[in-house]
Amino acid sequence: MFISTFGAVESGIIYALMALGVYLSFRVLDFPDLTVDGSFVTGAAVAAVMIVSGQPPILATMVAIVAGFAAGCVTGVLHTKGKVNPLLSGILMMIALYSINLRIMGQSNVPLLNETTLFTQIRSSWESIGIDSFLNGILAFMGMELFPRTWGILLFGIILVLVVKALTDYFLKTELGLALRATGDNKKMIRSFSANTDALYIFGLGLSNALVAFSGALIAQLGGFADVGMGIGMIIIGLASVIIGEALFGTKTIARITLAVIGGAIVYRIVVTLALRVDFLDTGDMKLITAIIVIAALVTPKIIDARKEKRRRLKKRAALSKLQAGSNGGDSNVTT
Repeated sequence: MFISTFGAVESGIIYALMALGVYLSFRVLDFPDLTVDGSFVTGAAVAAVMIVSGQPPILATMVAIVAGFAAGCVTGVLHTKGKVNPLLSGILMMIALYSINLRIMGQSNVPLLNETTLFTQIRSSWESIGIDSFLNGILAFMGMELFPRTWGILLFGIILVLVVKALTDYFLKTELGLALRATGDNKKMIRSFSANTDALYIFGLGLSNALVAFSGALIAQLGGFADVGMGIGMIIIGLASVIIGEALFGTKTIARITLAVIGGAIVYRIVVTLALRVDFLDTGDMKLITAIIVIAALVTPKIIDARKEKRRRLKKRAALSKLQAGSNGGDSNVTT
């Protein structure tokens, strides 16, 4: 139980980068970008192919981010310059990326099990320092029998995601970030101020897909392979993370929202892991579980809000009735 939850948190932190990318397109730009399903694989494919060809993992990851940025920019160009519907431009790019990703990989699956990746480097560094054996010793003292293979990936993921979160928070408060947020809120108004909304859309979608590709590159290195089908349903997972995070942690400030998105990605992974431990569910039910989680995250806050509103109306009605009763009592006393 502890090991499976630990693994869920570990992968949830890496998937949080993808959720932050989805947040930028879906919430900030108000753009339903289905490119995510393709750009996630693009990041994984580019990183895997470069690592297999002997390039350093850090360089492979950086090039994967650039490839994701380029894919997002093409979607933005399709929408702004080609006047293609946002949903359709994302779908077209997603379909095109399927073939592009196959071209990049040269096959449907690229294994990384015997290659040096970012995470194998982190794992070997931590083993040499001895922190893993120290932390696992504490768990053994507490009576646990199974231990994580390494704690280094979890710590690396936490630091990385917090750095990306801080940069995202800072960016969204700059002049360019404010223009992006305003474009998503009211494009016509921003255009009336002579702002180039087309360039803002292209840049925003590029940035969003760069984060998605970053996550894809890391997940490929964490899982030990890149597969052409690993991006299917990724947009739904990203939306689920955003919606769950907003429902659980609130949306009062930018810093709180981005933290909520990260929290939502981790909670989503934990919920899926726990759901798969139920006897009558198996790995093939993962999409069904995702759909149920998203529906619950969408419907539950509305039900709670509706009940609060009903309770508020009943209180107001009771207060008015009491006031009227008091007023009638006062009138009768005057008449008497």
